[in-house]
Amino acid sequence: MMKQKSHSGAKKRIKVTGTGKFRFQKAHKSHLMAHKSKRAKKLNKSGQAVNAADKRNMARLLPNY
Repeated sequence: MMKQKSHSGAKKRIKVTGTGKFRFQKAHKSHLMAHKSKRAKKLNKSGQAVNAADKRNMARLLPNY
């Protein structure tokens, strides 16, 4: 039987909190920010929790976390 591997892309992008929730950082915030409003930039800063519907898929991608 082969070892169960974690998804390398998911390891780099998703963090597991102490309570078992999955968090990720939002996209579109590295450049081309001049035309965006202050509010849009501020809202994009915070991380976001993975939706409950996708939690099972994240657990499959990261079995050892």
